[in-house]
Amino acid sequence: MLRHPPLLTLISGDAISKLGDGMTFVALPVLALDLHGATSPALAVSLVTTAPFVLPVLLSFAVGLGRRRFRPRRILLADCVLRGATFATLGIVVNAGALRLWPFAIALLLCSVLRTLASSSRRLAATAMVDATGRLAVNGLMGTTDSLASYVIGPALGGLITAFGHPGLILVVDGLTYVVLLVAVAVAVPADTPQDKPVSDESVAPVRPSQTGWAILRHTPAMTSLLAVTLLFNLFYGPAEVSIPLLATSSLHAGKAAIGVLWTGFGVGALLGAAATTLLRRVSGAPLLLAIVAGWAASMAALAAAPTLAFATVALAIGGLIYGPYTAVAYTILQEGLDPDQQQPVLTIWGAAIAVALPLGLGVGGPLVAAAGARGGLVVSAVLTASLAPFGARWIRTRRTVPVVQHG
Repeated sequence: MLRHPPLLTLISGDAISKLGDGMTFVALPVLALDLHGATSPALAVSLVTTAPFVLPVLLSFAVGLGRRRFRPRRILLADCVLRGATFATLGIVVNAGALRLWPFAIALLLCSVLRTLASSSRRLAATAMVDATGRLAVNGLMGTTDSLASYVIGPALGGLITAFGHPGLILVVDGLTYVVLLVAVAVAVPADTPQDKPVSDESVAPVRPSQTGWAILRHTPAMTSLLAVTLLFNLFYGPAEVSIPLLATSSLHAGKAAIGVLWTGFGVGALLGAAATTLLRRVSGAPLLLAIVAGWAASMAALAAAPTLAFATVALAIGGLIYGPYTAVAYTILQEGLDPDQQQPVLTIWGAAIAVALPLGLGVGGPLVAAAGARGGLVVSAVLTASLAPFGARWIRTRRTVPVVQHG
């Protein structure tokens, strides 16, 4: 990255925007708990954390299953403007004491319409700046900055600001971080890269206009299996995310600022795990991913049994350490199993599938945690996730074409 200034600029801007998003991991559930009114606290948290995923999922499936290609640079710029302006405005409204739960959820719903396409665009833009042998390193680097910004520094700052009673300020800061990303994209990502050119451009165009992302997946069953495992992994995670704020504030009686402590513990572990990703480059990708799934389930079971905040923080940190390499390894397997011209539509479907799994998991997690409690929700999440490992192993054994992550 240091040898490639455009890559440095893009990943730095991405990390700063993720720092703001990490702060909202604390701010959004805290604001939901403050604004829930007659709504169940668990359902309010579920509503606010689910809303940002609904529209981007629909749009991403429409794009990925269709024939048209999007321009990553334009998507990134538009997303920065939309999310930056909305979060800054919401922060001002919160500080004025005028925010209500349902308008809050609707604003999060609308401003996030490009969220999934923007996430795919960041990865496409970054990996396009290196050759094939550098993909795992770039994917790992993005995972490292994501862990550091979203789960270590961001939640720590969010918890600190929340402890002083200013969750609305977090939304304003998050809006400003998108201004930084906007500048980084405008400077670092060329307007005429191959991934930015329309599909009709003959200098780019190995993908036939009639070949949709779904058609590509049907002819690459290994990628379909990998997608299924990842989708269910994210789906079963949903009840855990709803449970964690309630575990901190209710079961452990540690106060709202403890939400930031827990997420920071996760982030420290995830940072270490993501930073070690390139050490795993000679390990077979599919078994590694299933080992991560099983290890995460064990960490959630330990978290459910946590008697103190310190124990819970350590359990979540171990979970982060185990989970850290997952995204980088999964995306690298995906990109290695596809031709360059196939990556945009498949990554778009991939992002949409993961994005739909998260709100579904969060949506189900709300009533589940309301009925079973924070610890019960974690137990359910752990059991479901653990059951995925043997099923995933069976699926992958029938797909001998899953590649090995291997770089010099």
